[in-house]
Amino acid sequence: MKKTYDKPTVITMKKTSLAAPVLYLIGALSLGMALTAQAETVVLDRVIAVVDEGVVLQSEFDERRDSVLQRLQGQYEQLPPMDVLEQQILDQLILEQLQLEEAGRYGMEISDQQLNQALQQVMASNGLSSLDELAADLASQGMTLEQLREKMRRDLLVNQVQQGVVNNRIRVTEQEVDNFLASSDGKFATSPDFHLGHILISVASSANPEEAQKAEAKAEQIYQQLQDGAEFSQMAIAHSNDQTALDGGDLGWRKLAQLPELFSDVVSELKVGQISKPIRSGAGYHLLKNIEQRGGGEQLVQQTKARHILIKTSEIMDDETAKEKLSKIKNKIESGEDFAQLARENSEDIGSMLEGGDLGWASPGMFVPAFEEAMSNTEIDEITEPFKSQFGWHILQVTDRRQEDMSGVMIRNKAAQMMRERRFNEELQVWLLELRENAYLDIKDLDSTAQNTKPVDKDA
Repeated sequence: MKKTYDKPTVITMKKTSLAAPVLYLIGALSLGMALTAQAETVVLDRVIAVVDEGVVLQSEFDERRDSVLQRLQGQYEQLPPMDVLEQQILDQLILEQLQLEEAGRYGMEISDQQLNQALQQVMASNGLSSLDELAADLASQGMTLEQLREKMRRDLLVNQVQQGVVNNRIRVTEQEVDNFLASSDGKFATSPDFHLGHILISVASSANPEEAQKAEAKAEQIYQQLQDGAEFSQMAIAHSNDQTALDGGDLGWRKLAQLPELFSDVVSELKVGQISKPIRSGAGYHLLKNIEQRGGGEQLVQQTKARHILIKTSEIMDDETAKEKLSKIKNKIESGEDFAQLARENSEDIGSMLEGGDLGWASPGMFVPAFEEAMSNTEIDEITEPFKSQFGWHILQVTDRRQEDMSGVMIRNKAAQMMRERRFNEELQVWLLELRENAYLDIKDLDSTAQNTKPVDKDA
């Protein structure tokens, strides 16, 4: 099967990528000027659109058009008229250029580490184990590894600016969260998920009391064996009359709303690993096991209360000077001077300096990795050695720790995130329209039949 590298290279996670579909219909490479060393000539591109401070080149347009035609001709018998297709391609290139310029204004960059991680994802998804294999596969499609890296860099930048700008435009109020959680849709979406095991000892509708009693006794016997340590899946294979018996009775992940009311009432009370007593229904006797659970119940999180002092680096405050200054401040604190007062006098973290460096109670994931690591490795009342983060140099002191039930907060955060995701695409389209309306555009006539370039002697 032919592999393709002109699809979105952004793979998320926790999140699914929310980049605009119009941008990911086709992959593109911005090649700019191409050097032809053998002929010692330079191929000059024709500018087909001026987009604010950037341009769209004929070579970019040709690359995109060829990619579109190659992909769509393999999927559809009849394509739109060429002028319609070319206008869509040009619109996409213009929007892409506008977003890349926005990313530049915000100072966004894609690091080599991010590119390498994305490259590893591409290799894994295409079953490739080395860069040499990837390069060979790309060569068969007329693409180089450097061209793929450039495409991925652009895609990642576009995605990053979309996530940052569009999410910042979306506002979800506390009342909206309350209304969502009160709705049937919200209750279903935020309810816990249960991975369930099931054993059925069936009782025919025509069974007499003696047969029903025999089935009940068998269910009770199986329940007791399970309590004594028997393997649930093996018992299901050996005894269950349900269609999932050969799967070890595995029902998969279910929400309570997806279960019969008779089951949901019981499952909601089962702890992870716990097995219900036999439940009678019209079909017979059921035993249910809560194998795993996502959400619901008490969600204990270790929170840390800390305070810090930040010294930022600059042309007159290099790393060594900042580190030395913090070492002297640490010595003063250990000699008895007040941490809070020294933070007010020296810290450059505007958000915490007036509070004596106090950061309040923090849950995992609230700070950048370097800060999180230092905080988690520090005992209560201990002061760290100076350490560096992306914001500068810090010393911090952990003042307390606690276990906090965050189940309510987590449910509300989940609801708010779901509402943002639902609004993202609509808000994205609004933002893209605004970008184009407010941009300076000078669009030239397209040359769809030739590259419209000419070789020029380098010495001319």
